Amino acid sequence: MTKIAILGAGSWGTALATVVAENGHTVALWTHKPAQAEFINTNHLNPDYLGDNPINPGVVATADMLDAVTGAEIVVSVVPTKATREVAAKLADVLKELGDQKIILVGATKGLEPVTFKRVSEMLAEEVPEQYRSGVAIIEGPSHAEGVVKHDPTLVTAVSENLAVAEAVQDVFTNTHFRVYTGSDMIGAEVGAALKNVIAIGAGALDGLGYDSNAKAALFTRGLAEITRLGQAFGANPLTFMGLSGVGDLFVTATSVHSRNFRAGQQLGTGKTLPEIVENMGMVIEGISTAKVAYELSQAKHVTMPITESIYKVLYEDLDIQVAIQDLMSRPVKQEGK
Repeated sequence: MTKIAILGAGSWGTALATVVAENGHTVALWTHKPAQAEFINTNHLNPDYLGDNPINPGVVATADMLDAVTGAEIVVSVVPTKATREVAAKLADVLKELGDQKIILVGATKGLEPVTFKRVSEMLAEEVPEQYRSGVAIIEGPSHAEGVVKHDPTLVTAVSENLAVAEAVQDVFTNTHFRVYTGSDMIGAEVGAALKNVIAIGAGALDGLGYDSNAKAALFTRGLAEITRLGQAFGANPLTFMGLSGVGDLFVTATSVHSRNFRAGQQLGTGKTLPEIVENMGMVIEGISTAKVAYELSQAKHVTMPITESIYKVLYEDLDIQVAIQDLMSRPVKQEGK
């Protein structure tokens, strides 16, 4: 039996905690909201994020990070990208207080940091000193929390530059409905997982506008090509984007109503403003901030990403979606793959 601490009691953090508890491990689910922790422990529900789907009684929620992390061999950060550094810095303070405890530090958030363009694993490694960790890994793949807690067969990948670290994460999380593969391309996995949120907004917008499968397939395919080009510019293996953290994650996020990014795009397509969408969602829409980061990265790396650029302009420059579509369709024709 292993103790795992999950930092972040949103939908994905709660789902991961449930998987670990079902596997017979000790799991502490940390939230910064004491009332949420009390409600989860009393009712075994997290209604704001997972509706009436039950949480395994083995999940113990707490608002005390020291209590959550004490004795944990694996700590998983599942807070929004914008809160990753703050929470990781707090984790570092807790580990300093504990002294000689070393952890495997895992990132399970899909996003890139504004301004610095850092990946989640990079932020975690920068904030938590090496002396407190035995390895860094990430969990990525097509995995809506709602499906996981309902035991919908789900496949993800645990990625680390150290295979033994990835295998340790694989061993803790794998069961008959949650299957974990391993990988070593952290750049590719994190770039793919982050940028698919941007394409998912575009896919939702097409749906909201009433476009059918032809348009969605075009967006999906050419969007994946853009993600791959940007990932390669940072040294990623292009084959990674054909796997779970690439095409798999893009598919589930760009086609499902469980995706906040897809739903945000749908609302854009029906004419709602971005402030209205953010207010109505009530949860972080990672693709909105990632669109800006991806656009700025494409400019800095001189990578051609017309779909990403169009979505950025719709979100940040009030470009009309129909105009954006016509601009894309009017671009000079070329050979596919170029």
